[in-house]
Amino acid sequence: MKSIKANILEAIGHTPIVRLNKVAKNLPVEILVKCEFMNPGGSIKDRIGRHICQKAMERGELKPGGVIVEATSGNTGMGIALFAAVHGCQAIFVMSDKQSREKIDLLKSTGSIVVICPSSVDSKHPDSYHSVAHKLAKEIPGAYYADQYENEDNYLSHYYSTGPEIWEQTEGDFDFFAAGVGTGGTISGTSKFFKEKSTRIKSLGIDPEGSILLPYSKTKKMGEGAPYLVEGIGQDYLPGNVKFDLIDFFANVNDQQSFSMTRRLLKEEGIFCGGSCGAAVAGTINFVNENPTLTQGKRFVVILPDSGARYLSKLYNKTWLKEKGMDVGVENETLTLRVKEISGTNARIEI
Repeated sequence: MKSIKANILEAIGHTPIVRLNKVAKNLPVEILVKCEFMNPGGSIKDRIGRHICQKAMERGELKPGGVIVEATSGNTGMGIALFAAVHGCQAIFVMSDKQSREKIDLLKSTGSIVVICPSSVDSKHPDSYHSVAHKLAKEIPGAYYADQYENEDNYLSHYYSTGPEIWEQTEGDFDFFAAGVGTGGTISGTSKFFKEKSTRIKSLGIDPEGSILLPYSKTKKMGEGAPYLVEGIGQDYLPGNVKFDLIDFFANVNDQQSFSMTRRLLKEEGIFCGGSCGAAVAGTINFVNENPTLTQGKRFVVILPDSGARYLSKLYNKTWLKEKGMDVGVENETLTLRVKEISGTNARIEI
Protein backbone atom coordinates (compact mmCIF):
# COMPACT_ATOMS: atom_id res chain seq x y z
CA MET A 1 0.00 0.00 0.00
CA LYS A 2 1.31 3.44 -0.90
CA SER A 3 2.20 5.54 2.13
CA ILE A 4 1.30 8.82 0.41
CA LYS A 5 -2.28 9.21 -0.80
CA ALA A 6 -3.12 11.19 -3.93
CA ASN A 7 -6.09 12.78 -2.12
CA ILE A 8 -8.29 12.27 0.94
CA LEU A 9 -10.55 9.80 -0.88
CA GLU A 10 -7.70 7.29 -1.01
CA ALA A 11 -7.53 7.38 2.79
CA ILE A 12 -11.01 5.88 3.11
CA GLY A 13 -11.18 2.34 4.47
CA HIS A 14 -8.71 -0.03 6.14
CA THR A 15 -10.17 0.79 9.55
CA PRO A 16 -9.08 -1.36 12.52
CA ILE A 17 -10.94 -4.22 14.16
CA VAL A 18 -10.82 -4.17 17.97
CA ARG A 19 -11.85 -6.77 20.56
CA LEU A 20 -14.36 -5.72 23.23
CA ASN A 21 -13.05 -6.76 26.63
CA LYS A 22 -15.18 -5.27 29.40
CA VAL A 23 -18.69 -4.77 28.03
CA ALA A 24 -18.71 -8.36 26.71
CA LYS A 25 -16.76 -10.05 29.51
CA ASN A 26 -19.71 -12.02 30.92
CA LEU A 27 -20.94 -13.28 27.56
CA PRO A 28 -20.21 -16.74 26.10
CA VAL A 29 -19.14 -15.10 22.82
CA GLU A 30 -16.32 -12.94 21.47
CA ILE A 31 -17.26 -9.55 20.07
CA LEU A 32 -14.97 -7.72 17.66
CA VAL A 33 -15.85 -4.23 16.43
CA LYS A 34 -14.79 -2.56 13.18
CA CYS A 35 -14.07 1.08 13.96
CA GLU A 36 -15.54 2.85 10.94
CA PHE A 37 -15.51 6.19 12.75
CA MET A 38 -11.78 6.23 11.91
CA ASN A 39 -12.51 6.99 8.25
CA PRO A 40 -11.42 10.54 7.28
CA GLY A 41 -14.98 11.86 7.24
CA GLY A 42 -15.79 10.16 10.54
CA SER A 43 -18.08 7.35 9.42
CA ILE A 44 -18.63 4.26 7.32
CA LYS A 45 -20.59 6.42 4.89
CA ASP A 46 -17.34 7.74 3.45
CA ARG A 47 -17.23 4.45 1.56
CA ILE A 48 -20.57 4.91 -0.16
CA GLY A 49 -20.10 8.64 -0.73
CA ARG A 50 -16.94 7.92 -2.70
CA HIS A 51 -18.25 4.84 -4.53
CA ILE A 52 -21.66 6.23 -5.52
CA CYS A 53 -20.24 9.49 -6.84
CA GLN A 54 -17.27 7.88 -8.57
CA LYS A 55 -19.51 5.41 -10.41
CA ALA A 56 -21.85 8.26 -11.41
CA MET A 57 -18.88 10.19 -12.77
CA GLU A 58 -17.66 7.14 -14.72
CA ARG A 59 -21.12 6.81 -16.29
CA GLY A 60 -21.25 10.50 -17.15
CA GLU A 61 -24.19 11.15 -14.81
CA LEU A 62 -22.08 13.50 -12.69
CA LYS A 63 -19.56 15.94 -14.12
CA PRO A 64 -16.58 17.48 -12.30
CA GLY A 65 -17.85 20.77 -10.91
CA GLY A 66 -21.45 19.51 -11.02
CA VAL A 67 -24.18 19.47 -8.38
CA ILE A 68 -24.84 16.50 -6.06
CA VAL A 69 -28.14 16.29 -4.17
CA GLU A 70 -28.74 13.80 -1.36
CA ALA A 71 -31.17 13.03 1.45
CA THR A 72 -29.03 12.18 4.47
CA SER A 73 -29.01 11.82 8.22
CA GLY A 74 -25.60 13.45 8.07
CA ASN A 75 -22.93 10.83 7.62
CA THR A 76 -23.50 10.06 3.94
CA GLY A 77 -23.55 13.80 3.41
CA MET A 78 -20.06 14.09 4.84
CA GLY A 79 -18.80 11.25 2.65
CA ILE A 80 -20.23 12.99 -0.40
CA ALA A 81 -18.82 16.33 0.77
CA LEU A 82 -15.31 14.85 0.69
CA PHE A 83 -15.85 13.72 -2.90
CA ALA A 84 -17.36 17.08 -3.81
CA ALA A 85 -14.35 18.93 -2.39
CA VAL A 86 -11.87 16.83 -4.37
CA HIS A 87 -13.82 17.14 -7.63
CA GLY A 88 -15.01 20.74 -7.29
CA CYS A 89 -18.72 19.87 -7.00
CA GLN A 90 -21.48 21.70 -5.14
CA ALA A 91 -23.31 19.48 -2.65
CA ILE A 92 -26.89 20.04 -1.47
CA PHE A 93 -28.04 17.97 1.49
CA VAL A 94 -31.59 17.54 2.74
CA MET A 95 -31.93 16.42 6.37
CA SER A 96 -34.67 15.92 8.94
CA ASP A 97 -34.84 18.10 12.03
CA LYS A 98 -34.18 14.97 14.11
CA GLN A 99 -30.47 15.07 13.30
CA SER A 100 -27.90 16.52 15.69
CA ARG A 101 -26.75 20.13 15.49
CA GLU A 102 -23.19 18.88 15.07
CA LYS A 103 -24.05 17.02 11.86
CA ILE A 104 -25.83 20.02 10.38
CA ASP A 105 -23.04 22.44 11.28
CA LEU A 106 -20.39 20.04 9.98
CA LEU A 107 -22.01 19.80 6.55
CA LYS A 108 -22.44 23.57 6.38
CA SER A 109 -18.76 24.01 7.21
CA THR A 110 -17.82 22.08 4.05
CA GLY A 111 -19.51 24.72 1.91
CA SER A 112 -22.50 22.49 1.27
CA ILE A 113 -26.07 23.76 1.20
CA VAL A 114 -28.23 22.18 3.92
CA VAL A 115 -32.04 22.03 3.81
CA ILE A 116 -33.91 20.97 6.96
CA CYS A 117 -37.28 19.18 6.81
CA PRO A 118 -39.70 18.02 9.54
CA SER A 119 -39.20 14.53 10.98
CA SER A 120 -42.86 14.34 11.99
CA VAL A 121 -44.01 13.30 8.49
CA ASP A 122 -43.57 9.94 6.77
CA SER A 123 -41.20 9.36 3.85
CA LYS A 124 -43.92 9.81 1.20
CA HIS A 125 -45.09 13.20 2.46
CA PRO A 126 -44.07 16.07 0.14
CA ASP A 127 -42.32 17.81 3.06
CA SER A 128 -40.22 14.78 4.04
CA TYR A 129 -36.50 14.99 3.49
CA HIS A 130 -36.73 12.16 0.94
CA SER A 131 -39.38 13.97 -1.11
CA VAL A 132 -37.68 17.36 -0.94
CA ALA A 133 -34.33 15.91 -2.04
CA HIS A 134 -35.95 14.17 -5.00
CA LYS A 135 -37.75 17.37 -5.98
CA LEU A 136 -34.57 19.47 -5.81
CA ALA A 137 -32.65 16.95 -7.93
CA LYS A 138 -35.34 17.11 -10.61
CA GLU A 139 -35.56 20.91 -10.61
CA ILE A 140 -31.84 21.79 -10.57
CA PRO A 141 -30.41 21.51 -14.11
CA GLY A 142 -27.78 18.79 -14.37
CA ALA A 143 -28.01 17.79 -10.71
CA TYR A 144 -27.10 14.23 -9.75
CA TYR A 145 -29.28 12.57 -7.10
CA ALA A 146 -27.09 10.12 -5.14
CA ASP A 147 -30.17 8.34 -3.65
CA GLN A 148 -28.39 6.12 -1.14
CA TYR A 149 -31.64 4.34 -0.27
CA GLU A 150 -32.31 2.96 -3.74
CA ASN A 151 -28.98 3.29 -5.57
CA GLU A 152 -27.38 -0.16 -5.62
CA ASP A 153 -23.90 1.36 -5.76
CA ASN A 154 -24.52 1.84 -2.02
CA TYR A 155 -24.59 -1.84 -1.14
CA LEU A 156 -22.02 -2.70 -3.81
CA SER A 157 -19.53 -0.32 -2.17
CA HIS A 158 -19.55 -2.61 0.86
CA TYR A 159 -19.36 -5.70 -1.32
CA TYR A 160 -16.16 -4.34 -2.85
CA SER A 161 -14.59 -2.73 0.23
CA THR A 162 -16.01 -3.48 3.71
CA GLY A 163 -16.51 -7.20 3.16
CA PRO A 164 -13.05 -7.93 1.70
CA GLU A 165 -11.37 -5.86 4.44
CA ILE A 166 -13.06 -7.76 7.26
CA TRP A 167 -12.33 -11.07 5.57
CA GLU A 168 -8.66 -10.20 5.25
CA GLN A 169 -8.35 -8.79 8.78
CA THR A 170 -9.96 -11.85 10.42
CA GLU A 171 -8.77 -14.41 7.86
CA GLY A 172 -12.43 -15.40 7.64
CA ASP A 173 -12.41 -16.62 11.23
CA PHE A 174 -15.77 -15.41 12.56
CA ASP A 175 -19.33 -16.69 12.73
CA PHE A 176 -21.66 -13.67 12.76
CA PHE A 177 -21.54 -10.28 11.09
CA ALA A 178 -23.74 -7.62 12.75
CA ALA A 179 -24.65 -4.11 11.64
CA GLY A 180 -27.41 -1.58 12.16
CA VAL A 181 -29.84 -1.38 9.25
CA GLY A 182 -30.71 2.05 7.81
CA THR A 183 -30.39 2.24 4.05
CA GLY A 184 -29.44 -1.45 4.16
CA GLY A 185 -26.22 -0.94 2.22
CA THR A 186 -23.77 -2.04 4.91
CA ILE A 187 -25.54 -5.22 5.99
CA SER A 188 -26.55 -6.25 2.47
CA GLY A 189 -23.34 -5.60 0.57
CA THR A 190 -21.03 -7.00 3.23
CA SER A 191 -23.25 -10.04 3.78
CA LYS A 192 -23.29 -10.72 0.04
CA PHE A 193 -19.49 -10.89 0.05
CA PHE A 194 -19.37 -13.19 3.08
CA LYS A 195 -22.03 -15.55 1.74
CA GLU A 196 -19.99 -16.02 -1.41
CA LYS A 197 -17.00 -16.91 0.78
CA SER A 198 -18.61 -19.18 3.37
CA THR A 199 -22.02 -20.65 4.15
CA ARG A 200 -21.04 -20.71 7.83
CA ILE A 201 -21.15 -16.94 8.39
CA LYS A 202 -24.55 -15.52 9.35
CA SER A 203 -25.61 -11.89 9.22
CA LEU A 204 -27.49 -10.05 11.95
CA GLY A 205 -29.36 -6.81 11.29
CA ILE A 206 -29.90 -4.48 14.25
CA ASP A 207 -33.17 -2.55 14.15
CA PRO A 208 -34.32 0.08 16.67
CA GLU A 209 -37.71 -0.30 18.33
CA GLY A 210 -40.12 1.86 16.34
CA SER A 211 -38.67 0.86 12.96
CA ILE A 212 -40.65 -1.42 10.66
CA LEU A 213 -37.77 -3.54 9.35
CA LEU A 214 -37.67 -6.32 11.94
CA PRO A 215 -41.48 -6.74 12.02
CA TYR A 216 -41.55 -6.82 8.21
CA SER A 217 -38.83 -9.48 8.13
CA LYS A 218 -41.12 -11.74 10.18
CA THR A 219 -44.54 -11.01 8.67
CA LYS A 220 -43.77 -9.58 5.20
CA LYS A 221 -46.47 -7.02 5.97
CA MET A 222 -45.98 -3.26 6.17
CA GLY A 223 -46.59 -1.92 9.65
CA GLU A 224 -46.71 1.51 11.22
CA GLY A 225 -43.49 3.00 12.49
CA ALA A 226 -43.12 4.82 15.81
CA PRO A 227 -40.72 7.58 16.90
CA TYR A 228 -37.27 6.73 18.28
CA LEU A 229 -34.20 8.81 19.08
CA VAL A 230 -31.19 6.91 17.77
CA GLU A 231 -30.02 8.34 14.44
CA GLY A 232 -29.01 6.72 11.18
CA ILE A 233 -30.71 3.32 11.51
CA GLY A 234 -34.26 2.02 11.19
CA GLN A 235 -36.93 2.97 8.66
CA ASP A 236 -40.64 3.65 8.20
CA TYR A 237 -40.52 2.18 4.67
CA LEU A 238 -38.49 -0.43 2.75
CA PRO A 239 -35.38 0.94 0.99
CA GLY A 240 -34.24 -1.00 -2.06
CA ASN A 241 -30.82 -1.58 -0.50
CA VAL A 242 -32.29 -3.66 2.32
CA LYS A 243 -31.84 -7.12 0.80
CA PHE A 244 -33.82 -9.29 3.20
CA ASP A 245 -32.62 -12.49 1.52
CA LEU A 246 -29.06 -11.62 2.60
CA ILE A 247 -29.96 -10.96 6.26
CA ASP A 248 -30.29 -14.14 8.32
CA PHE A 249 -31.49 -12.63 11.60
CA PHE A 250 -32.76 -9.36 13.05
CA ALA A 251 -32.50 -8.11 16.63
CA ASN A 252 -34.30 -5.23 18.31
CA VAL A 253 -32.76 -2.57 20.52
CA ASN A 254 -34.34 0.40 22.27
CA ASP A 255 -33.03 3.93 22.76
CA GLN A 256 -32.04 3.47 26.38
CA GLN A 257 -30.03 0.34 25.60
CA SER A 258 -28.42 2.09 22.63
CA PHE A 259 -27.35 5.21 24.51
CA SER A 260 -26.30 3.36 27.65
CA MET A 261 -24.05 1.04 25.64
CA THR A 262 -22.61 3.95 23.64
CA ARG A 263 -21.52 5.64 26.85
CA ARG A 264 -20.18 2.36 28.23
CA LEU A 265 -18.07 1.85 25.12
CA LEU A 266 -16.33 5.16 25.85
CA LYS A 267 -15.97 4.69 29.61
CA GLU A 268 -14.99 1.03 29.63
CA GLU A 269 -13.36 0.42 26.25
CA GLY A 270 -12.12 3.90 25.30
CA ILE A 271 -14.17 3.82 22.09
CA PHE A 272 -15.71 7.23 21.31
CA CYS A 273 -18.56 6.47 18.96
CA GLY A 274 -22.13 7.41 18.03
CA GLY A 275 -25.51 6.14 19.13
CA SER A 276 -25.97 3.66 16.30
CA CYS A 277 -22.69 2.03 17.42
CA GLY A 278 -24.09 1.46 20.89
CA ALA A 279 -27.24 0.17 19.25
CA ALA A 280 -25.25 -2.33 17.17
CA VAL A 281 -23.40 -3.68 20.21
CA ALA A 282 -26.45 -3.71 22.51
CA GLY A 283 -28.57 -5.33 19.79
CA THR A 284 -25.91 -8.00 19.31
CA ILE A 285 -25.90 -8.69 23.05
CA ASN A 286 -29.71 -8.90 23.04
CA PHE A 287 -29.47 -11.48 20.25
CA VAL A 288 -26.85 -13.49 22.15
CA ASN A 289 -28.95 -13.51 25.31
CA GLU A 290 -32.07 -14.54 23.38
CA ASN A 291 -30.28 -17.29 21.41
CA PRO A 292 -27.81 -18.99 23.79
CA THR A 293 -27.67 -22.31 21.95
CA LEU A 294 -27.13 -20.70 18.57
CA THR A 295 -24.43 -18.28 19.74
CA GLN A 296 -22.46 -20.19 22.39
CA GLY A 297 -18.72 -19.85 21.72
CA LYS A 298 -19.20 -17.86 18.51
CA ARG A 299 -17.25 -14.86 17.26
CA PHE A 300 -19.12 -11.72 16.16
CA VAL A 301 -17.83 -8.86 14.02
CA VAL A 302 -19.91 -5.72 14.64
CA ILE A 303 -19.82 -2.48 12.66
CA LEU A 304 -19.36 0.77 14.61
CA PRO A 305 -20.52 3.31 12.00
CA ASP A 306 -19.61 6.77 13.29
CA SER A 307 -17.92 9.07 15.77
CA GLY A 308 -19.24 10.35 19.08
CA ALA A 309 -18.14 13.87 18.12
CA ARG A 310 -21.44 14.23 16.23
CA TYR A 311 -23.56 13.67 19.34
CA LEU A 312 -21.99 15.83 22.04
CA SER A 313 -25.19 17.87 22.33
CA LYS A 314 -27.32 14.75 22.57
CA LEU A 315 -26.40 11.36 23.99
CA TYR A 316 -23.19 12.69 25.60
CA ASN A 317 -25.15 15.53 27.20
CA LYS A 318 -26.83 14.55 30.48
CA THR A 319 -29.33 17.42 30.28
CA TRP A 320 -30.57 16.19 26.89
CA LEU A 321 -30.75 12.61 28.17
CA LYS A 322 -32.84 13.68 31.15
CA GLU A 323 -35.15 15.71 28.91
CA LYS A 324 -35.72 12.60 26.78
CA GLY A 325 -36.37 10.42 29.83
CA MET A 326 -33.24 8.35 29.35
CA ASP A 327 -31.86 6.63 32.45
CA VAL A 328 -28.34 5.69 31.44
CA GLY A 329 -26.44 6.32 34.66
CA VAL A 330 -25.60 9.98 34.15
CA GLU A 331 -26.10 11.05 37.77
CA ASN A 332 -22.93 11.84 39.74
CA GLU A 333 -20.73 10.72 36.89
CA THR A 334 -18.47 13.77 37.02
CA LEU A 335 -17.17 16.23 39.57
CA THR A 336 -16.42 19.83 38.70
CA LEU A 337 -13.24 21.01 40.37
CA ARG A 338 -12.34 24.65 40.77
CA VAL A 339 -9.08 26.09 42.04
CA LYS A 340 -10.07 28.45 44.82
CA GLU A 341 -6.70 29.54 46.08
CA ILE A 342 -3.07 28.95 45.19
CA SER A 343 -0.34 29.68 47.67
CA GLY A 344 3.18 28.66 46.79
CA THR A 345 3.05 24.99 45.84
CA ASN A 346 -0.32 24.44 47.52
CA ALA A 347 -3.73 24.71 45.89
CA ARG A 348 -7.14 24.62 47.60
CA ILE A 349 -9.74 22.79 45.51
CA GLU A 350 -13.50 23.32 45.74
CA ILE A 351 -15.84 20.51 44.60
